[in-house]
Amino acid sequence: MRSMNGPRASVIITTYNRPAAVVRAIESAFLAGRDLEVIVVDDASNETTAEVCRRFPGLRYVRVDRNQGVAGARNIGLAVSRGDYLTFLDDDDARLPGSLDRQIEMLDRQPDAGFIYGQAIVERHDGSFRKMPRPLECPEGDIFWRLLTHNFIPCGSVVFRRKCLSAVGLLDHRVAGPDDWDLWVRLSEIYAAAAVQEPVVIWRRSTPASGQGTSEANRMVTFGVQQFRQWMSLPRAAELTRRAQRKLWRGFSERMIEHLGWQSIRAVRYGRIAQAGKNFLTLRRLYPPAFASVAKNRFARSTWQQVKNELSFDR
Repeated sequence: MRSMNGPRASVIITTYNRPAAVVRAIESAFLAGRDLEVIVVDDASNETTAEVCRRFPGLRYVRVDRNQGVAGARNIGLAVSRGDYLTFLDDDDARLPGSLDRQIEMLDRQPDAGFIYGQAIVERHDGSFRKMPRPLECPEGDIFWRLLTHNFIPCGSVVFRRKCLSAVGLLDHRVAGPDDWDLWVRLSEIYAAAAVQEPVVIWRRSTPASGQGTSEANRMVTFGVQQFRQWMSLPRAAELTRRAQRKLWRGFSERMIEHLGWQSIRAVRYGRIAQAGKNFLTLRRLYPPAFASVAKNRFARSTWQQVKNELSFDR
């Protein structure tokens, strides 16, 4: 719980053996707002990370001796945080100056909303940026049903109220990859979402060779399927008819099929043939009738220019 003299917001950065990358994340977090604390949870990195973090006065550095994974490390950050407003920041991403203050001010004006999110500027690994932010539109209000089929929320853009955790709990540390998506789903089942229609974070997009948590599409989708089945047990979803639940499963499968398809093309481009094979094997976990819809409405209508635009993320 927040102390009487505690900060208004807490920025939680988890890191593992990326001391060069985490510097930008820390610097950007301190510039994101006033009256905040920046917490770095070092997930059992080597000593270099600690040396880097000691350069920042006022930084709260927490090191764990055994690797917890991203979700576990984030939960440790939540446990030691003191702010009324909480946000995560990956160690290779960056907050935009003043963005946290603007989001908190908007959230304060919407007491029914449990969290607020915004757009991300997509960064390639060469340091260049895509022209269009992600997502192009930020729906507000009841976004529960949309989130069940597609995670359109950039993780680092979300600011949520501490008090919401008493209703939804912490991150599921067993979920390697879509742990943030799972939290947004559980939040949106109970609370309305607010949104700022502008970029608030720089998000470095993973590649099949970058070694980021989202680099292995097959693993992400496998865990996503497991979580979807759990989401169907949430009170609002459990009230649906079987037909309505099947429609959601189809929508989820269509998104995952499309994701696996594009990621397989990217894997081949990077020479990761084995990874592409794993992606295709993962398709069997999804709803079979969804394949026809994707073939008809997505890939069959994709022009060569659209394919080049998708692959241009990597350049």
